[in-house]
Amino acid sequence: MTDTAIIDEICRLLAPHNPKGVPLSAATDIPKELNIDSVGVLDFIMEVEDTFDIEIPMNVVAETHTIGDLVKVVEARVRKG
Repeated sequence: MTDTAIIDEICRLLAPHNPKGVPLSAATDIPKELNIDSVGVLDFIMEVEDTFDIEIPMNVVAETHTIGDLVKVVEARVRKG
């Protein structure tokens, strides 16, 4: 799966968490710019895990802020299988 495909899918998953229509890019800080609280972030991460059939450890979630960060995590986890 390409970076672009992963970003597109993450943006699709973020749509329900983006009621203000903030433009999304690799540089978008998910909790800060979308004003998502910690419970919302965890719900979103669970959606990402289900979509890509991966598991993202909590310590990695804590260090993941931007869409670009999340793309790198997803790529690494998908590759790891």
